[in-house]
Amino acid sequence: MQFIDQATIEVRAGKGGDGIVAFRREKYVPAGGPSGGNGGKGGSVNLIAVENLQTLLDFQYARSFKADDGKRGGPSNCTGANGEDRSIKVPCGTMVYDADTEEVLADLIENGQSFCAAKGGKGGLGNQHFLSNRNRAPEYALPGLEGDVRNLRLELKLLAEVGIIGLPNAGKSTLIAALSSARPKIANYPFTTLVPNLGVVRKPSGDGTVFADIPGLIEGAHQGVGLGHDFLRHIERTRLLVHLVDLTAENPLQDFKIILEELKSYGRGLEQKPQIVVLNKIDAVQELDLENLRQELNKIIKGQILTISAVTRVGLDELMQNVWNQLDAENSR
Repeated sequence: MQFIDQATIEVRAGKGGDGIVAFRREKYVPAGGPSGGNGGKGGSVNLIAVENLQTLLDFQYARSFKADDGKRGGPSNCTGANGEDRSIKVPCGTMVYDADTEEVLADLIENGQSFCAAKGGKGGLGNQHFLSNRNRAPEYALPGLEGDVRNLRLELKLLAEVGIIGLPNAGKSTLIAALSSARPKIANYPFTTLVPNLGVVRKPSGDGTVFADIPGLIEGAHQGVGLGHDFLRHIERTRLLVHLVDLTAENPLQDFKIILEELKSYGRGLEQKPQIVVLNKIDAVQELDLENLRQELNKIIKGQILTISAVTRVGLDELMQNVWNQLDAENSR
């Protein structure tokens, strides 16, 4: 599946129908008076969040959306039909920006949540509305108003409670595959993962928690280097980060510092999110090297440092218990 998490579209609401000029012409009613009906309201364009969409891919091919115009009024005081609204489905987690001003217009998180992106124009008034003591036979009506036209920028931010972060090849995809039924592409080279992977991990209570493997974070990611700038936004919605460090890397301590610096440089509170630091691939290093790294990390961070092997599944139970405890602590705040 191709993953697209940004798109720019134009939405154009319908124009209101014109009011008309008409007069009653009935037998035995010599002065029937004005009877021009109002125009119908133009259709609006609405964005609706749905659960069964995962990307904004559809908007790469369809970029312009228009609602129907209202119908003009009719004689005998008949109001024209309203234009039909246009509904656009977007994934849950879509943020809507005004593309011209960058103003945040909506954050569509829940299934079924909707936002009126462009309001339809009002219908024009028929000449019946202009009847007065001074003007018993008005011969004018108002045209319908134009509907809103907007350029929107859509930005998808994944709705995952737990984000797995780390440099490429740290074992993030292997971990999410070990914890859930997700089957991401796994290979022994950097940037194997080009799109975020989602997996549902079951709690002991039976409830599911969504984990996201956030790819593409390298030094300079917050400036657009590599793939990280595109995917750092997905960390914003997570409540807990699992920071995976590859013990077989040339300098695991430096790798850890790089990710911390990228979170801080990107801003938006990412560096303040709760983190569980996890040293991966313990089956491939010496105990002395592991202990030395622990001591260096303890100078930088406080709290427990976990060790696992995602391949052999060693330490995963302890990791998951820490995850559940952290999430429970967040819920109780």
